[in-house]
Amino acid sequence: MPSNSIPSNWISRIVGYTNTRGNFQTVSPNLPQSIALFGEANDANQTGLDLTPTEVTTSQQVGQKYGYGSPLHIMARILLPSSNNGVSGIPVTIYPQLKAVSSAAKEYSITPTGTATANGTHYIKIAGRNGLDGQFYAVNIEIGDTVTTLCSKISDSINAVLGCPFTAFSEGDDAFLTAKWSGLTSNDLTVSVDTQGKALGFTYVVASEQNGAGTPSIASSLTFDNIWHTIVVNPYAGSTTVMDALEAYNGLPNDTNPTGRFRGDIFKPFIAITGSVDDDPSTITSARLDNCTIAIAPAPNSLGLPMEASANMTVLFANLSQNTPDLDVGGLTYPDMPTPTSAGTMQTAANRNTLVQMGTSTADVINGKYRVQDFVTTYAPIGENPPQYRYCRNLMLDFNVRFSYMLLEELYVIGAVIANDDDVVLSSKVIKPKTWKGKVSDLADQLVQRGLLVDSKFMKDGIVVNISTVNPDRLETFFPYKRSGVARIASTTAQAGFNFGTLS
Repeated sequence: MPSNSIPSNWISRIVGYTNTRGNFQTVSPNLPQSIALFGEANDANQTGLDLTPTEVTTSQQVGQKYGYGSPLHIMARILLPSSNNGVSGIPVTIYPQLKAVSSAAKEYSITPTGTATANGTHYIKIAGRNGLDGQFYAVNIEIGDTVTTLCSKISDSINAVLGCPFTAFSEGDDAFLTAKWSGLTSNDLTVSVDTQGKALGFTYVVASEQNGAGTPSIASSLTFDNIWHTIVVNPYAGSTTVMDALEAYNGLPNDTNPTGRFRGDIFKPFIAITGSVDDDPSTITSARLDNCTIAIAPAPNSLGLPMEASANMTVLFANLSQNTPDLDVGGLTYPDMPTPTSAGTMQTAANRNTLVQMGTSTADVINGKYRVQDFVTTYAPIGENPPQYRYCRNLMLDFNVRFSYMLLEELYVIGAVIANDDDVVLSSKVIKPKTWKGKVSDLADQLVQRGLLVDSKFMKDGIVVNISTVNPDRLETFFPYKRSGVARIASTTAQAGFNFGTLS
């Protein structure tokens, strides 16, 4: 190949070198994952808030720009923790939202009574946690402490934790907590006092003073048409308006008229992971059985935030999809989610079976951790069995098939001269129907080898490649494929009997 590092008409003595891009892979890689993180900034960060999508690599970046303890920071500390990898290496792009007009922040009061009779430590439990990232809501009590002293210590313990979602102050015999952001999502914050089984002379009353209210519009964030974000982390679990907007933007993979990001000229769909701490999330999913955008990240009966469940599932699903999209997240455990002693309704297999048929993902509690059992979209239309777009893993398989096929198109088809099979063409880039059919046939073998598909012969036998009869610049291709399955159910029958002697 001739070198273009030096113009051909130069004559003065010089040495040149140019580095050009090349793609020499014989096997298509997995679809690179990309995460879009939606959420609100703290009230203190709302003025002049930069709404430009911003890629981040650490939770510290998120805290500094959008506020420590904000929804964005709460999720980022799970996605990009300092203690482990999280989704490190997978792009995370922040799409911040301005708070809604007339929104309100959740407020609590803590009212202790008594006088300290012993030394010890009580903890303020916020969203199911006694602390965050090595900092604890520890209230160190000394004999003789009065209620006024204790309230001051309570507010100090809260304000000392950088990532706490509340600010606090004391006033007389009360400590007051206010969420750092205004919005309906702040209403999910819970507060209690953990005495560690030792009252130390005090009793507590925790009361709600104001409910969180208001959900921002995400319209300005739904503008990533040319970017393939494979996952959207949706913190607005309580908002049907937000889920409606996500479904409308993402569209449907309809057989004859795909819409939104499933359209043929775009095809960059996403899965919107939406957390729930409900015992039965089917109240969220039952109205969405014809859509495949929303996927519930279940954390039944957790005192944590739904948005934390979203982030936990994203860590599992994004990493798996990035490295081994042929596998499923079933059996994996959440890395960082406050966990109850029981998953309630989801603890039994029969109930989980019913919930999956209602478009709800499921999890149970094993050894103090949430273990994912089923990760599904809300897609469960009546009469379709099995639902084509039920499992998130299957959607990711489809996304990977498209990505692998797209790489081949870019290498061999786009911009190439279209020739007949029997033509002798000396062009530097030419494509013939039989050549392209051979490339797609090779892709079938590769996809089966990667565990994404099965029965490569079925796909090969079904490949049809034609030059359009109405447009000479159009190469038309069709191929069918069979997704691989995952052993989600193992059903075995063993027959037992006795060993009898024989009669002589």
